[in-house]
Amino acid sequence: MYEIKINDKQSFSASRKDGKLIINDKLVEANIAPVGSSLFHVLHNQQSYNVEVVNFNATDKTAEIKVNGNTYNISSKDQFDILLEQLGFNHLNAGAISDLKAPMPGMVLKVFVKEGDAIQKGENLFILEAMKMENIIKAPADVVVKSIKIKPGDKVEKGQVLITF
Repeated sequence: MYEIKINDKQSFSASRKDGKLIINDKLVEANIAPVGSSLFHVLHNQQSYNVEVVNFNATDKTAEIKVNGNTYNISSKDQFDILLEQLGFNHLNAGAISDLKAPMPGMVLKVFVKEGDAIQKGENLFILEAMKMENIIKAPADVVVKSIKIKPGDKVEKGQVLITF
């Protein structure tokens, strides 16, 4: 599921089920035909739309599109972005990042990085299992890993320093 915002004003949820698009829990039937590499023709509710993808940034999950000549800025969050926000990691870019602490008690299942790695914002760092859920913890900013204080199988407590940058 995704949370999508258009021009920082309209918000809605979107997901796919059995290859079909669901928006705000309603099935959307649209015919989308590519016209070029970034141009599409869309038929929805007996109306025709010309859509151009002007800019797309997969890392930031943002896009700028034109629909019939009107420009829209779109941003999206997936379930992992929403989890990071719930855990309080969404404000970590405000200052210098020196370490990453455990947001909750749990067990480390897998570590994706090693000391000395240069990591981009949003890249996977490790998987933390907490309350029978696997949570992929992502880099809060562009950083270089200084030291890793965890390994798979480690049990961690909330607030424990896991990685320093």
